[in-house]
Amino acid sequence: MRQEEVSGWVNAARSAFATAKDLDSLKVARLAHAGDKSPIALASRGLGALSPEEKASFGKIIGEAKAEIAQALAQATQALEIERDRKVLLEEIVDVTLPVNRAHRGGLHPITIIKNEVSDFFIEQGFAVAEGPELESGWLNFDALNIPADHPARTMQDTFFIEPIESGMVLRTHTSPVQIRTMLTQQPPIYVVCPGRTFRADELDATHSPVFHQVEGLVIDKGITMAHLKGTLDNFARHMFGPDVTTRLRPSFFPFTEPSAEVDIFFNNRWIEWGGCGMVNPKVLATCGIDTDLYSGFAFGMGLERTLMVRHGITDMHDIVEGDLRFTRQFGVGI
Repeated sequence: MRQEEVSGWVNAARSAFATAKDLDSLKVARLAHAGDKSPIALASRGLGALSPEEKASFGKIIGEAKAEIAQALAQATQALEIERDRKVLLEEIVDVTLPVNRAHRGGLHPITIIKNEVSDFFIEQGFAVAEGPELESGWLNFDALNIPADHPARTMQDTFFIEPIESGMVLRTHTSPVQIRTMLTQQPPIYVVCPGRTFRADELDATHSPVFHQVEGLVIDKGITMAHLKGTLDNFARHMFGPDVTTRLRPSFFPFTEPSAEVDIFFNNRWIEWGGCGMVNPKVLATCGIDTDLYSGFAFGMGLERTLMVRHGITDMHDIVEGDLRFTRQFGVGI
């Protein structure tokens, strides 16, 4: 091993690095002149066979040569990286005016979006949001609501009963059992809304579904009247359908409210039935242990699918339940 030979290795490495046209060719040159099988690497491994005097002398020469090769490689790498970045800026220009084809992020279903909107609205009014099980006892779903045993809603035509029938369990036909649960566990004043999924033995068609969603409201306090109910419904309707919407109450009958009414809205130049409402029947209050001499209350309930269909001009329930992304994407992600 001579000094001239080591200097030749250094000069050959510098020349190879300097003439590399890109980073790939520089990688080939690096392996040849600075890799494990390069002359300088082999010479470095051979130092172990030399005498102590030769090892000290040639070790210094090899160390200085490796440092020069590493410096030349670093300079060539930096120059080629700068050239690569310059070409990228020139050749990979992005036209920001072109339309973007972004993948859909996914999002909430329109029913979930409107359920959240309704919940947020009533939370702003000071209400709490209450939820309950979808598999419910018949007593909470019917009896506690003053629905008699011979009521048509309790037949197999309307209700999904859970076997064995003797269990008395049903898939809830409305979210009213959540109101009963609330009155049984809380003392007035009570201000809650109960959104959720409900089940009835209906065929799926343009306006019906065996699985649908409701939001019901319940207020129990001292001095509550129909005027409070009407004001609440007016405010709710304006939020859902715009400031120009008009509401009206038509006399009706429900076992759990007395007096009872149907809620209509005048929207898009026609009257549309929206839901049901009324003053909570004193029998229901008494069943839940609420003193009817001190407290009164009102309740109301609307279908979320119906609200969505009326507000957005949807004419077929199939669009809501079949999960076609062309339909759901119109409502945004809702997150």
